[in-house]
Amino acid sequence: MVLLSAPAPIGLLPRRLAWDVLQAVAAGAYADVALERVLRERDLKPSDRGLVTELAYGAIRQRRTLDAWLDRLGKVPALKQPPKLRWLLHVGLYQLLLMERIPDSAAVNTAVELAKSSKGLARLAPVVNGVLRAALRAREAGETLQLPNNLPAQLAQAHSLPDWFTQLLIEWRGAEGAAAVASACNRVPDLDLRVNRLRSSPAQVQQDLAAAGISSEPIVDCPDGLRISGHSGDLRDWPGYSEGYWCVQDCSAQSIAPLLDPQPGDRILDACAAPGGKATHVAELVGDQAEIWAVDRSPGRLKRVAANAARLGLASIHALAADAANLLEERPQWRESFQRILIDAPCSGLGTLARHPDARWRVTPESIRGLLPQQQALLDGLVPLLAPAGALVYATCTIHPDENQAQVQALLKRHPMLRLEQESQLWPDQVSGGGWVLFSPASAGLEHGINPGSIGVPGDQRFSQGNCPSRDRALAEAEVPRA
Repeated sequence: MVLLSAPAPIGLLPRRLAWDVLQAVAAGAYADVALERVLRERDLKPSDRGLVTELAYGAIRQRRTLDAWLDRLGKVPALKQPPKLRWLLHVGLYQLLLMERIPDSAAVNTAVELAKSSKGLARLAPVVNGVLRAALRAREAGETLQLPNNLPAQLAQAHSLPDWFTQLLIEWRGAEGAAAVASACNRVPDLDLRVNRLRSSPAQVQQDLAAAGISSEPIVDCPDGLRISGHSGDLRDWPGYSEGYWCVQDCSAQSIAPLLDPQPGDRILDACAAPGGKATHVAELVGDQAEIWAVDRSPGRLKRVAANAARLGLASIHALAADAANLLEERPQWRESFQRILIDAPCSGLGTLARHPDARWRVTPESIRGLLPQQQALLDGLVPLLAPAGALVYATCTIHPDENQAQVQALLKRHPMLRLEQESQLWPDQVSGGGWVLFSPASAGLEHGINPGSIGVPGDQRFSQGNCPSRDRALAEAEVPRA
């Protein structure tokens, strides 16, 4: 007699991959990088790619909520569970409690099967089954989690955020404003494209996408932007990608390069350039008729700048692997030689928690304090490279005033020849999606202008005095973006 093993439940692979991402993030990986890796290694159909992304990002985003349910439903508190079991239960609970249109049987059966097939977890398969079925009973009974009475803890649990962050939000915005920002941190971000006007036009790209069944619409106050709705599949297969007609860039990030007001013939420095979204935007704005230096500490990441520039057909960008804070020491001939400088500074990323959900669990008050000297070093190291009457944009993707307004005010005290011309900030809950600070060329009697800018909402990519952490981001023109 031949015994045949039972077939694996349908949908097992996407859930296994999402579980892999959760374990990788718990071990220290960035969620976007871990997700990109598992998607790259498997040839999945679009619906399965979407499911992996939703399960991984959703479970990471809702970690605190899911732990609270584990504490309530299980015999062992979430933080005392074996890590592999905890993350597997998160995948199952997220489907049952926070997703729609997922059959209960699929969520439960796949989780139990994953436990059975995992080394060291097979004996706990009954635990997985018991917790998930208890969750079903709680859901059907209309049970909810009881929130703490303390307002910061209440907001933190309701929106799956750290207590220290919600406490700061209340200090910055008051109770009502803090609740609005906390809610925005869990908004599913849009997918925006930036059209390369040197090769196409927004109308033409929109038409090409429509012919392929991809819906898009122009973005208000974002002249080169298109917003995609209901996207799926690998964007590199979309019309116009290989031809360099467009790249992926949030509408908020698209607002930063224009703050420089770059002109043909300018010498321009992008100090923290990889993966090249803003450097290529600057090149497009000047018709590829400028000398643009894209500097980054990582030679590997600079390869992405070169690849993106080549795909977009841009020849004005020169890549340099160096520490931007020490450029004057390495290249003294660059003193006062750049008409435009963009400092896309390393930051806490508190303005991008919707797009990078793992940041809420990785960033701490201590890590933020550790970033402040780096930001100051970049500002002080690059101001001497600014030509008379030049402009400098300081950008981050954080909403923390210590990284934004405080850095700018301290810079003005250290360098009184600089002048703050205009300052404005919009918050994550503000639909228009941009806060920015502008220092422009100063009036008579001042040597320099400084033009620090920042754009974005946690559903987009850039925020408050501006921009982009210096670590590797999978969201790049040559990468598959995240939902």
